[in-house]
Amino acid sequence: MSTAATQQHAVGQQHPIGIYLKVWLLLFVLSTFSYMVDYYHLEGYLRWSLILIFMLLKAGFIMSIFMHLAWERLAMILLILLPPGAILVLIALMASEANYVFLSRITFFN
Repeated sequence: MSTAATQQHAVGQQHPIGIYLKVWLLLFVLSTFSYMVDYYHLEGYLRWSLILIFMLLKAGFIMSIFMHLAWERLAMILLILLPPGAILVLIALMASEANYVFLSRITFFN
């Protein structure tokens, strides 16, 4: 390995500060939108859908830019994102099964 390559490796990859400022501003806007959901007293599925959408968008931007996943290899991205995704799928399956059990108990025990 040449000395120039070693020095470049030691310094690391530099990302422009502008992208961090833009994402920070975007996170501020998304947080404002999520606060507006409470301010306008939205209720029901609309409220929770908007809160979850804004939460996932903010988490995605934080992971991709501030945790540098946008510049990582696909294997590293999948290593970080697949286990939480699998857990979310299993939680959704358990919630649907719990709803089925609850409704069947109401139907047959009343």
